[in-house]
Amino acid sequence: MTATDPLLRALAHPVRLRIVSLVWNVPLSAAELSRELGISHALASQHLRRLDAAGLVELAEVRANRGGRERRYRAVHGSPLSDQRHDGARLIAEAMAHNLRERAGRRLPGAEGVASDAELWVAPEVWTDFRQRLAALFGELHDAARAPHAPGTVGIGATAMVFPLAEPDTGTDPGTAAGPDTGPDAGTGPGHHPEPGAEPEPPAPTPDKPVPNDHQERP
Repeated sequence: MTATDPLLRALAHPVRLRIVSLVWNVPLSAAELSRELGISHALASQHLRRLDAAGLVELAEVRANRGGRERRYRAVHGSPLSDQRHDGARLIAEAMAHNLRERAGRRLPGAEGVASDAELWVAPEVWTDFRQRLAALFGELHDAARAPHAPGTVGIGATAMVFPLAEPDTGTDPGTAAGPDTGPDAGTGPGHHPEPGAEPEPPAPTPDKPVPNDHQERP
């Protein structure tokens, strides 16, 4: 799948990702989405048209509203995010990271949550079992979704992208595999930023007088 694929282009946008989640179980109109997302009605309609053209949402109902007709859309169930590969996965990751930062700013103060970061090596059967159970848990969560702000519900934010890692290129020089400045004096250059909490290194002492060497002119 390339960056010009209509499905990928529709998904690789943080607002459209939120729309697909919001209408997963409950049909919503452009007017309802504009209020929930804090965007204009015209922009919500535009996003819905893009998602509809890509087959990610479908018209669920048309109902009368203040003398007009309101079109409400529901998500087409499937796993389009998990189906992305290569460049598609990177583009989706950027949109997901944007939403994660935005939702983190809306986290309920003092509320319990789960956070984890992992780069691990496990047996293939462990990975397969974990991936299937995680997909099932997210499926259950989506299936339990109700209308935004419905009585008796709590809003939650959940972002996950779990995948196997490619092995590093075996042709890489072991001495440079970790990148530049990996020697004993690494981390002392002008571009170095010490780790949080690390003691700053003292400046190198400056001699009172220049020390002559073979390349300096002696008086």
